[in-house]
Amino acid sequence: MDFSLSDEQRAIRDTARAFITKEILPLEQQLLRRERLHQPGLEREELRELQLKAKKFGFWGLSTPQEYGGMELPAVTQSLIWTEIGRSFVPFRFGGEADNILYYANEAQKREYLLPTIAGERVSCFAITEPGAGSDAANIKLSARRDGTDWILNGEKTFITGGNDADFAIVIAVTDKDRGVRGGGTTAFLVDREMGWKSEFIQTMGEGGPASLVFDDVRVPASNVLGEIGQGFDLGMQWIGKGRYIIPSHALGIAQRALQMAIDHANTRETFGKKIGTNQAVQWMIADSETELEAARWLVLRAAWTVDQNGMEPRHSSSMAKLYGAGMVNRVVDRALQIHGGMGYTRELPLERMYRQVRLFRIFEGTDEMQRLIISRDLLKGYSKLGGHLA
Repeated sequence: MDFSLSDEQRAIRDTARAFITKEILPLEQQLLRRERLHQPGLEREELRELQLKAKKFGFWGLSTPQEYGGMELPAVTQSLIWTEIGRSFVPFRFGGEADNILYYANEAQKREYLLPTIAGERVSCFAITEPGAGSDAANIKLSARRDGTDWILNGEKTFITGGNDADFAIVIAVTDKDRGVRGGGTTAFLVDREMGWKSEFIQTMGEGGPASLVFDDVRVPASNVLGEIGQGFDLGMQWIGKGRYIIPSHALGIAQRALQMAIDHANTRETFGKKIGTNQAVQWMIADSETELEAARWLVLRAAWTVDQNGMEPRHSSSMAKLYGAGMVNRVVDRALQIHGGMGYTRELPLERMYRQVRLFRIFEGTDEMQRLIISRDLLKGYSKLGGHLA
């Protein structure tokens, strides 16, 4: 087996690392000061400026097809880049991207939604989660009924990432109650904010926050149906599935940063006349963290590799990467904060911010419990074999 990266992968990873080190890491103290003063974090204009700087580095549209001006990188290479992004808590992402299901748009929709989103001129959000439908996405209730050639949307979506900033939302709504959500009873709609939906900020323990979206007789033209009528749930699952290897890739970078901070502190901080790194309790926390980090790294890379293989179903490996990676980063950040003691608990260091940030990883884009359900079901029903592609 060859576990080495190609020269191209190393070059792309190292260039991404250089950009994050030069342009993103220096912003951390500024964002920490803003948070202590209860001021907004990275503004939309600031993010856009950083993305254009990254474009000069050659990073634009990591997953975007080349025909749309993107890099169209393999999943493994994208995973390596997301790990580098994770080294900083600054909410940065490279530009030139659009939701993967937007590529199901027709030509007119691509001109109005897809292309402006890739160019950074419009911002989208994806709305499937509801107050009574989180992990159980098949329980969504937001309805869409026909009215002439239009559709009328009523209901609420919640915990929508980017919902406060979005110019338009990709909304999964029930269009045929009798067929059921999984049986073709849902449809995806492209809904501009100016059509009438409203958003409200949801305060969370993390920086920033998702939104609640309210649809009260929002009229949407039939031309704004994304994909086919009845295809909504399938598109929603495709959207969610993409994050199953991206999220733990991000977690790797966070964990690496936190562990390095713990090692540096253990080698400099003295108590009772000696470095705390000489204490076995601290050594074991560092050893456990490195072991878990390395295990997660291979689970994530295997999941990304599976995505890159034509004809292979990545769900099982991606669920294992998401489950283990989310738990790993929570444990590593917790140990790093413990090694720093009281200073780690303050907002003078990024560890406290990381601690709040990573708790979400075990919840969004599929909870730990849902990942366990998927993994066990695949094995019990014979969809996957023990040992995966080595079986």
